[in-house]
Amino acid sequence: MTETRTAIVTGAARGIGAATAQRLAADGLNVAVLDLDAGQAQPVADAITNAGGKAIAVGADVSDADSVEAAVSRVAEELGAPTVVINNAGIIRDNLLFKMTVDDWDAVMAVHLRGSFNTVKATQKYMVEAKFGRIVNLSSTSALGNRGQANYSAAKAGLQGYTKTLAIELGKFGVTANAIAPGFIQTDMTAATAERIGVPFDDFIKFSAEQIPVARVGQPDDIANTVSFFVGEAAGFVSGQVIYVAGGPKD
Repeated sequence: MTETRTAIVTGAARGIGAATAQRLAADGLNVAVLDLDAGQAQPVADAITNAGGKAIAVGADVSDADSVEAAVSRVAEELGAPTVVINNAGIIRDNLLFKMTVDDWDAVMAVHLRGSFNTVKATQKYMVEAKFGRIVNLSSTSALGNRGQANYSAAKAGLQGYTKTLAIELGKFGVTANAIAPGFIQTDMTAATAERIGVPFDDFIKFSAEQIPVARVGQPDDIANTVSFFVGEAAGFVSGQVIYVAGGPKD
């Protein structure tokens, strides 16, 4: 890269977000490690700094526009104009439809969809001014439908349509927008799913691996590697795409 870019990674205190933040730092970007609690994000920022990179931990509620605006302003001031945004923050409120509450529905939509809207809304001016931008939204194979996840599936499918629209609207400004739809990734979130259905996590991993063509479950680095590609200069002609990183084909 001709200049150091600044990336914001949401939900970056653990799992896919943490791996992505560290990968982008290794790629030479300054990284804002953003999570609801800055204290939870600090160890990831420290790991990046200790490895020779530049990072700060930032606390923000992505579902709150004012919180996001304040966080983005701080990032711009301390790290430089944020022209790379990785919308990874997410929550689950799984339940069968007849048991799902309106609050369960709204909470998931607020973090995944409104959160992604807020971060791009707050950062697009920096991208347009730089005539360069990279937006990567984390969808999921659940976008294709998954029992007990009507809210999560709808939100993740919505992110795919949102991504394609961003690609259309922002392309002329040198901004690309793509989505990654992970399959089974070994994280705290999939551990919570195993707990919800009453299966030991090790058994859940073993069973899941048996259903995956490459015969293993995914790791956060598998997603971080794909983010790295989308963010790089070489991916400038790739936009509006959804790539399923799931160890096999998905319909």
